Amino acid sequence: MQTKIFNATTGEMTEREMNAEELAAYKSAQEEIETEAEAKATTSAKKAALLEKLGITEDEARLLLL
Repeated sequence: MQTKIFNATTGEMTEREMNAEELAAYKSAQEEIETEAEAKATTSAKKAALLEKLGITEDEARLLLL
């Protein structure tokens, strides 16, 4: 996998292959992003199901929590 390095002083852009440490960090970050997205989707689905079960809108639910 390629990585780009930008030198702000010279304006030079360098492309090179990621080393093992960089690649591991990249893969770990990607996995974390995917996990967070799945958790967010699950939470949203649960909220939508509960609102439907209660027969109220999201705005009405917010009013109840004030």
